[in-house]
Amino acid sequence: MSRSRLFGSLCAIVFLVNFARVVFAPLVGEFIAEFAIGEGTAGLIVTLAWLGSAAPRLPAGWALTRFSRQFVVLVSGAMLTLGALGVALAPGVSTLMTAAFAIGLASGVYFVAANPLISELFPTRVGRVVGVHGMASQLAAVAAAPVVTVALWYDWRLAFYGLALTAAASTAVFVAFARRTDLPDAGASDTDFVAGALSEWKLIVAGVVLMGLTSFVWQGLFNFYELYMIDKGLPPATARNLLTVIFAAGVPAFVISGDLADRLPHVPYLLGIVTTFLVGVVFVVVSSGLAAVVAASVVVGFAIHMLFPAGDTYLLASLPDGSRASAYAVFSAGMMTTQAAGSWVVGEAIEAGAGYDAVFLSLAGGLALVVVAYAVLERLGRIPGGAAGAERAA
Repeated sequence: MSRSRLFGSLCAIVFLVNFARVVFAPLVGEFIAEFAIGEGTAGLIVTLAWLGSAAPRLPAGWALTRFSRQFVVLVSGAMLTLGALGVALAPGVSTLMTAAFAIGLASGVYFVAANPLISELFPTRVGRVVGVHGMASQLAAVAAAPVVTVALWYDWRLAFYGLALTAAASTAVFVAFARRTDLPDAGASDTDFVAGALSEWKLIVAGVVLMGLTSFVWQGLFNFYELYMIDKGLPPATARNLLTVIFAAGVPAFVISGDLADRLPHVPYLLGIVTTFLVGVVFVVVSSGLAAVVAASVVVGFAIHMLFPAGDTYLLASLPDGSRASAYAVFSAGMMTTQAAGSWVVGEAIEAGAGYDAVFLSLAGGLALVVVAYAVLERLGRIPGGAAGAERAA
């Protein structure tokens, strides 16, 4: 069987994995109403899903030095199925939090195993396949708000029953395809997790700081976007559908950015993307009126979703076969841990009385300082990175 079919099955799984994470955002209002909780607790539920995504990445990276990529993907599919059932059956907040964390665990295990696998399936076009894989993930984000809207006609829990069923089926298809595909052995020499990560620590830190802090701002923004838009005076239905606008803008961004990441210098390209994202956040804050808000949402959505394939390509293409899975797992864990607290921090700030505009402008200002620092370091040749096997800056 061709590697393309196996890649297609991975795209199906990543659709479900990302749907499971982002579907919590349009449900924040429902959680507040059904479980009688405040914005801070609702934000913590979302944060737990993303913290769960960060938590298993180091153990999963170690597992990849002992087990095959495809076995770890299988484990992630089983975890996603069980986590989705847990959310659907949750009788109270504590159970909901636990199940949200479990769903996050599944996504963390999946990405640590799948991203190195797809880069090794197609080693000459890493950016492109990472972009297509990311686009499949992004289609789930686009679908999340409409699915929630339909589910709310009956019961929001139906979305999670459906997720559990499709996760089980997609995982079974992946296993069947993997058994019939000639798989690469590029990661066979990656058997020492600690040594592999330590050998690439400069690249890992560079990626975690830039990607993690940018994603921290993004987490805080998109998980409260619906409530923020309502605060701006938009009708609730319109506010919810603006999440779809943001995520829809990201669909072409993944493929475009993946292609560009194969051609452009990695760090300057990443800094350009983060700068565009910052401009978009400021545009969201200062805009008024539906047309302006929609335009700002498109800018934010397109820019932030260009970041993810560009960042993954930067890491995966720069890492050698002997440390790719180990080093990528450490980067992934650090980046996810950094970003996961974004929604909780924003929720606590809002519950404490801060205005949305002030919170988001403050976050944008802090991120702008990071961009300036990276630009200076890149100018001085102090940011590591490059093609696998290339000599890195000290």
